Amino acid sequence: MTNIFNQADYSIYSNAMTFMRQPLSYEPVNTDADVVVLGLPFDLATSGRSGARMGPGAIRQASVHLAWEGKRFPWPFDLFQHIKLLDAGDLVYASGDAPGFVEQVQNAAELLLAGGRTILALGGDHFVTLPLLRAHAKKYGKMALIHFDAHTDTYSNGSCYDHGTMFFHAPNEGLIDKNSSVQIGIRTAYRASNHGFKVINAVDANDMPVTDIAGKIRETIGDLPVYVTFDIDCLDPAYAPGTGTPVCGGLTTDKVLKILRALAGINIIGMDVVEVAPAYDNSEQTSLAAATIALELLHLWAIRHKNAK
Repeated sequence: MTNIFNQADYSIYSNAMTFMRQPLSYEPVNTDADVVVLGLPFDLATSGRSGARMGPGAIRQASVHLAWEGKRFPWPFDLFQHIKLLDAGDLVYASGDAPGFVEQVQNAAELLLAGGRTILALGGDHFVTLPLLRAHAKKYGKMALIHFDAHTDTYSNGSCYDHGTMFFHAPNEGLIDKNSSVQIGIRTAYRASNHGFKVINAVDANDMPVTDIAGKIRETIGDLPVYVTFDIDCLDPAYAPGTGTPVCGGLTTDKVLKILRALAGINIIGMDVVEVAPAYDNSEQTSLAAATIALELLHLWAIRHKNAK
């Protein structure tokens, strides 16, 4: 009799519980994983529409559309022949406890990094990046930041827990080198005179060749270890409507993927994809875009750290 519980074969929608259908482990520190996916279902720092706490699950579910492919087009190698990926599920915290959540994120990240793991975090609102940067800075010291977003998130007038303040606090805490960091896709107000970050705004990015954008990013980050954070609202709402603070005039999914691929070889040491709020997108295209971007980041990591070709 056929074992109906056999998971060797599956349809697209069956058991869509982990990112890219990779193994689940609640003890990722005690494994030989190269990269650990960590869900951060938090949106207490949101200033616009709430709902990003549902992002990690939605990204995982959308990732099953990518999991059947094997070798991901147009990459020339099969990612999972080069890296071991584990999904650690979502971080659990007391409902409404923003300070406790921030502490738990940093502690969890420090444990994973101390064990030699690289983290791919799925948000959650963008505030989750700040405790992640605190943990990475303890291990790597001076870091560059590549930040895809519609907003600079450098605002100093927000509350203690505000998803528009992370990159005001991060350089002030010595977590990132502002002069070696770049923000791509910005299309909201900021003061260029005292901003500090290299900015490739959306108006320019939409008109620039991908090679020029990638060249400016490489020139800015130099040889530093790089943390990559991708706010899904970098994409135009036509491509990613399911987010809390959508802004028209953003980048296309195609252009973003081409920019990422043009960065092959950079020294990524941490990464996150944030601000997916699936309730505002019944087509699930935002979640699919986020899953695809996360998968591209993993390919970039494998090229540098596993010599994948």
